[in-house]
Amino acid sequence: MAVSASLPTLRAGDPVDGLYACVRKDRLVSRSGSPYLAVELRDRAGTLPARAFRDADALAGRFERGDVVRVEGVVERFRDELQVDLRAIERTAAEDPAAFLPAAYRDLEELDGFLEHLAREVHDPGYRGLLDALLADDALRADWRRAPCTRSGHHAYLGGLLEHTVAVATLAVEATILHPRLNSDLLVTAALVHDLGKTREFTYGADFGLTDEGRLLGHVALGQRLLDARAGALDPTRAVALAHCVLTHHGAEAAPGRRFGSPEALALHRLNALDAGVKEALEHGLRAG
Repeated sequence: MAVSASLPTLRAGDPVDGLYACVRKDRLVSRSGSPYLAVELRDRAGTLPARAFRDADALAGRFERGDVVRVEGVVERFRDELQVDLRAIERTAAEDPAAFLPAAYRDLEELDGFLEHLAREVHDPGYRGLLDALLADDALRADWRRAPCTRSGHHAYLGGLLEHTVAVATLAVEATILHPRLNSDLLVTAALVHDLGKTREFTYGADFGLTDEGRLLGHVALGQRLLDARAGALDPTRAVALAHCVLTHHGAEAAPGRRFGSPEALALHRLNALDAGVKEALEHGLRAG
């Protein structure tokens, strides 16, 4: 089996001979009218476009988008961007396409430890009981560690959900120190569970996809369903306060009257946006406007 060079380390003139996931495949036509093949290759470190100007149709018949492909070619610079000039490309069953998904740089065991530490910051018996029930669910815990936060925005990699959850909950703890009138148990609990529905939102192949539940309901509704199923010991007042925070964490539009009903809901919305926005800027650059 070929050993794949890490795509971000390749430079113009480097030979390419390895296994990658194909996350885009297009048959295009050049200005001269000749067909060519445009694909995007992925490994866990990044992506790189590739083109085949010779035998485009023959090569296109040897694989599909979503396959793991064996690639031979050479890196070249075209219009100040690197791409692979494909000499050969074909499907291989040697690897699971999900093995090529990008992964978190931070250690997941460490993040898992932070998650448990943050849960211990919650002292209210009702909220703490809910968190203990969630953390004791091994299947849910595995999905929590695996899921990305988004498909192509902030934290768009395996483990991204856990990293974002820990970040927002850490910000929540700090906010309650600065603003002691905030209900710290409510805010920290809400921060820990606000994106829990993302454990049910994604599929895993050569690229992140959406489950039927994720596509039709979205992660906010899915998360609330998960909480409702485990909130039996939580009294109605606390359950409603938590649900309001979760359902409005993207903004007050989901609230009756389109207004936040608690300072904790407003705080969660701002803290979530802070971590998501900063992370997206670091990963994808600042947007104009």
